[in-house]
Amino acid sequence: MSEKIFPISQARLEEIIKDYPTPFHIYDEKAIRQNLRRLFAAFSWAPSFREHYAVKAAPNPYLLEIMREEGAGADCSSLAELHLAEMAGITGEKIMLTSNDTPADEFQKALELGAIINLDDISHIDYLEKNAGFPSCMAFRFNPGDCIEGNSIIGQPEEAKYGLTREQLFEAYAKARSKGVKRFGLHTMVISNELHADSFINTARLMFELAVEIKEKLGICLEFTDLGGGIGIPYRPKENAVNLEEVGAGIHQAYQEIIEPAGLGNLAIALELGRAITGPYGYLVSTVLHEKHTYKDYIGLDSCMANLMRPAMYGAYHHIAVVGKENKPCDHVYDVTGSLCENNDKFAIDRRLPKIDIGDRLVMFDTGAHGHAMGFNYNGKLRSAELLLQEDGSIKLIRRAETLDDYFSTLHFPGSKF
Repeated sequence: MSEKIFPISQARLEEIIKDYPTPFHIYDEKAIRQNLRRLFAAFSWAPSFREHYAVKAAPNPYLLEIMREEGAGADCSSLAELHLAEMAGITGEKIMLTSNDTPADEFQKALELGAIINLDDISHIDYLEKNAGFPSCMAFRFNPGDCIEGNSIIGQPEEAKYGLTREQLFEAYAKARSKGVKRFGLHTMVISNELHADSFINTARLMFELAVEIKEKLGICLEFTDLGGGIGIPYRPKENAVNLEEVGAGIHQAYQEIIEPAGLGNLAIALELGRAITGPYGYLVSTVLHEKHTYKDYIGLDSCMANLMRPAMYGAYHHIAVVGKENKPCDHVYDVTGSLCENNDKFAIDRRLPKIDIGDRLVMFDTGAHGHAMGFNYNGKLRSAELLLQEDGSIKLIRRAETLDDYFSTLHFPGSKF
């Protein structure tokens, strides 16, 4: 069962807010580093283990620097994410470009950086050749169709827009080899925010069997298989975290049973975890502005779904703590809302919480992935700051809050005062 403990005292939080007004996201550097080290330890058996952190989860170069320092690379899905990886000192094959409907400039930047390019469709071979050229190492994203169950976030594989069919996969490797590509990997990503270890172990078995078949039918010995991401986090206090050691041991057993007897014992294992690395160690801090009593009791915050979209988009649960009232009885029922002109702008519906007063600080847990990253400017809402709680306890501003000048900077309108 997961514990939901905010790593900053009430007194220290008030000091921080004097310098950085709410709302803001704050990340726990020490916990992120410890989590990464645990992941690498769980796969220390592998001849070569790679973690390409999913940049989309928390696209901030300060966080990517932590990844680089701990030995991780970057999984990028856009031109901006490639630039962020480069900014953080991640280059070469520490980068994998895994995009879809990819424009030429993304392929070109990936080639400039020496990245691995992971193609999402067989037609992209010709597009890549025409618009950029081929990388030293190329992978293909496999969509297993109804061989694997998906889930509510990423959808069922046969309904997903991602990846190649099994038949296309073999054709793609043969075609790319005929065009001079010599080094290959294999990739899949079929689940998201999954909490069952068996799901990842079963995916590994499927991919290992496929790697053996590619060798047998095409004579291609893959350099790596990327098992994707999708390891979830316990958003609810009663949920259990995925046991990384169990996942690592289960995949190791499958490797010994399938890969090693086939003479592929140098096959590297790669993951592209994002949520599982930073998700539990990010927090959205907000201040209560209003209290409303109509047909229900509402608590209105200075943040909104522009700061955290997941509850409105997915109906996702994020645990909420009222700072200083963590041990008070949860004897009130509230909808916790933001100020966006959308009725689904609710962080929680019918949530049992202690009595809340105007001016209280509310902390939403597990926002370290797909939190600030999914922010937007609808209604002219400005994106909040990001802070880093450093290992020594000091606070670093790693992204300032947006201003009206930022919001209006792209307008070409005469007479604007901004």
